[in-house]
Amino acid sequence: MQSIGVLMTCPMHKYLEQQLETHFNLFKLWHCNSSITEFLKTHQGNTIRAVVGNTEIGADAELIASLPSLEIVASYSVGLDKIDLRKCEEKGIRVANTPDVLTDDVADLAIGLILGVLRGICASDAYVRIGKWKDADFGLATKFSGKSVGIVGLGRIGSAIAKRAEAFGCSISYFSRSQKPFANYKFYSNIIDLATSCQILIVACALTEETRHIINREVIDALGPKGILINIGRGAHVDETELVSALLEGRLGGAGLDVYENEPEVPEELFGLGNVVLQPHVGSDTVETSDAMADLVISNLKAHFSKKSLLTPVI
Repeated sequence: MQSIGVLMTCPMHKYLEQQLETHFNLFKLWHCNSSITEFLKTHQGNTIRAVVGNTEIGADAELIASLPSLEIVASYSVGLDKIDLRKCEEKGIRVANTPDVLTDDVADLAIGLILGVLRGICASDAYVRIGKWKDADFGLATKFSGKSVGIVGLGRIGSAIAKRAEAFGCSISYFSRSQKPFANYKFYSNIIDLATSCQILIVACALTEETRHIINREVIDALGPKGILINIGRGAHVDETELVSALLEGRLGGAGLDVYENEPEVPEELFGLGNVVLQPHVGSDTVETSDAMADLVISNLKAHFSKKSLLTPVI
């Protein structure tokens, strides 16, 4: 398979890059110093049969159109919002992603963000480091155990978060497109009702046109000045302007964010807020999970080019 051209859209995990170089003829899009069109002409775009992308750069309609021999897009992520799925389907291009292997890490981080916000872990760490503890105690934080937790999207990750929150004695409710027959949690068909009923609202759904800015001013106000918003989904799930103003005005109690609308840009207004915990989109970024995701990308590519079934097909 070493003669098969594979285009990697941006730097990802070094192990993934090494494996692609070992098994395929790897082209790196970020080495392009001109336009994508010129890059593909120089590197014989018609020989590239696979694209490996992620949540930063996937495979849009322009890239797909530039690759006449493209057969498969393998995403180093669960999210598919950077891939033009309709165009892939029209052209008969297979699509695979990396579900399941990152579920635990993302769910773990969601719980970490909750504890970080409620217990003031980052703020109290800074309090110790700058020597303020010598002058006065840090102050009281807020308990997590027993809180009511609402989850937007009860898929693999949402279900894993719910299981972890149950261990803290939390009551669980959720909003999704339809009620899940396997879940014993309270279902809300209206996200406003969910936000009104819970103290902690966690965004864990896929990003689609329907879920873009699903967390708007109305949802934030329903969550209220004592409510906490946690986003480990995608930045565009939240109307960031409304979130910032709600936090600054005290209409929202706090937030834990791993994702943002214009990554890596983060609203500077959030930097000085002690009730906000910020992470640089690292939900699945552990050594173990990154390696497992890379192995799954490679396995899907090998399966496709061996004319076998994909391990984790999307299309």
